Amino acid sequence: MPAIDVPTPAFMDDESLRAFSDSAARFFDQHAPVKRVAKWREDKQVEREFWREAGQAGLLGVSVPEEYGGGGADFRYDVALFEQISRKDVDGFAASLHNGIILPYVVAHGTEEQKKRWLPRLCSGDLVAAIAMSEPGAGSDLQNIKTTAKKDGNGYRINGQKTFISSGQLADFIIVVAKTDPTQGAKGVSLLVVETEEAEGFRRGRKLDKVGQDAADTSELFFDDVFVPADNLLGMEEGQGFKQLMKELPHERLIIALQAALNAELAVEETIAYVKDRKAFGQRLIEFQNTQFKLAECKTEATLARVFVNHCLEELMAGRLDTAKASMAKYWCTDTENRIIDVCLQLHGGYGYMNEYPIGRMFRDSRVSRIYGGSNEIMKVLIARTL
Repeated sequence: MPAIDVPTPAFMDDESLRAFSDSAARFFDQHAPVKRVAKWREDKQVEREFWREAGQAGLLGVSVPEEYGGGGADFRYDVALFEQISRKDVDGFAASLHNGIILPYVVAHGTEEQKKRWLPRLCSGDLVAAIAMSEPGAGSDLQNIKTTAKKDGNGYRINGQKTFISSGQLADFIIVVAKTDPTQGAKGVSLLVVETEEAEGFRRGRKLDKVGQDAADTSELFFDDVFVPADNLLGMEEGQGFKQLMKELPHERLIIALQAALNAELAVEETIAYVKDRKAFGQRLIEFQNTQFKLAECKTEATLARVFVNHCLEELMAGRLDTAKASMAKYWCTDTENRIIDVCLQLHGGYGYMNEYPIGRMFRDSRVSRIYGGSNEIMKVLIARTL
């Protein structure tokens, strides 16, 4: 029996879904062995070829309609994929960003021509996606971004700087959040797609040296008078960007909550195995009452996190997930994840601080979850608005 034994919710109890999950697990066993993932951590980037391999295996665009080159499934299949990525420790493979966050922008807000132009290549792995929101002076405060996209003939000229961009070095399809009318505040925000190949004036900055998530490519991006044609305006209507962002952000935040709940489960499983094997003062660590009580607390909180996430997933599938509940899930699950992993590292003693032990890397990797996708302080503001 696994350490965290949450019954499979009815909406996830599907033979086809289990078969897909098993197929994804086999793919990662074959294509993402420990040595290959270790090389990604060393390079601070997943190599491009792996994205094409994942595309060929049908793991990209899982929930994109078949007529656009996707799998034609629903979001449950992406959830199954994200769980396997966590369980198989496929560090740095940003499928949750590509599949779960960026492709839905194109599916939900793109014109028919845009869907046909971009989605097949995004599903095949020929294009790797990123979304450029954060700026050096504007992280969670999206209304105050400084990047502009000014009309120029039959297109736009983009000028600005973005930072903390996941997949920034690798991505060649970047949704840029920019002001098409700086005088209109949120109503002046638009989303424009930059296809980076031969995009004059586009420049990638350095790979950022992060505390954790070593294999995840995170970068600065610079836009110096970058021209994009008018038909790269997502949805083909100016001023819709903030609405588009607000509609999709609950989805993104639930994905972060899901990953946090998964990481909490894995930390508990890893630690239970460790304390059953490790001895101190003549007995196994699991036999000390303090160890038992701490892990009892961790198991309880991890179980509650997974049950709440499952509830939110069901709400999302039914079209009922609202901003407040997604914000609750994001803030509480990431806080819980960090709290559990900290306790689990303590139970490992000095070995927990060694990178060769998974719990040490989990400790570093998890910290940012309380910041990205909107800081947890912002989540509380959004929840408070409903009081």
